[in-house]
Amino acid sequence: MAQQDKDSGGTKVRLDKWLWAARFYKTRSLAAEEIDKGRVKVNGQVAKASREPRLGDTVEFRQGTLARTVQVRGLSGVRGPAPQAALLYEETAESVSARERHAEQRRLAPEPAQAIAQGRPTKRDMRQLRGLRQGVGSDPAPGWNERWSASLDD
Repeated sequence: MAQQDKDSGGTKVRLDKWLWAARFYKTRSLAAEEIDKGRVKVNGQVAKASREPRLGDTVEFRQGTLARTVQVRGLSGVRGPAPQAALLYEETAESVSARERHAEQRRLAPEPAQAIAQGRPTKRDMRQLRGLRQGVGSDPAPGWNERWSASLDD
């Protein structure tokens, strides 16, 4: 049974549980781990997992490589559907613009794996490479330097 909070008129909820209920972290233990590492701040101060967020608090945290800042708009200790979870917070304008810039950079940056047109070296390619390293054979396979980005020149 939840205790009533006089200031917010809602229920008291731990910070780790709120972050999980607001769907910022997949599990409550992941949220607690991030808090324990000092990566979550409430109103500019490093928070503990047992801290109780209040309406209007500013929460700063990292989701992967992206830093996010949100304001608490509702309290819930129950993880519900995403539309319901979105009502628990409001992301700041700076955080939204940073997230959009980050998404644009990811979209424009080429995927490193897509630069390899030929895929993995074949068994034959590996034999030829081993032969070159051991000094067997004088010339690399035809078109070797055109196919692979690494060259064998010393």
